[in-house]
Amino acid sequence: MPCAECKWRAQAQRKPNSMLGRLWRWHTGWCPGWRRYQAHLASQTPDPSRAAERERQGGGG
Repeated sequence: MPCAECKWRAQAQRKPNSMLGRLWRWHTGWCPGWRRYQAHLASQTPDPSRAAERERQGGGG
């Protein structure tokens, strides 16, 4: 994913109050690539509610 390797993003995270950090936050409000990246990250994170549901059903894992 391009956002994962983006040097601008990394710099903006290190210095969020810099001009680049502010520009980055503005950019993420409309960037379709950023939205895809966030959706990708969300899909990689286990959903705790699904784990709890599996435990209730006796699946355990």
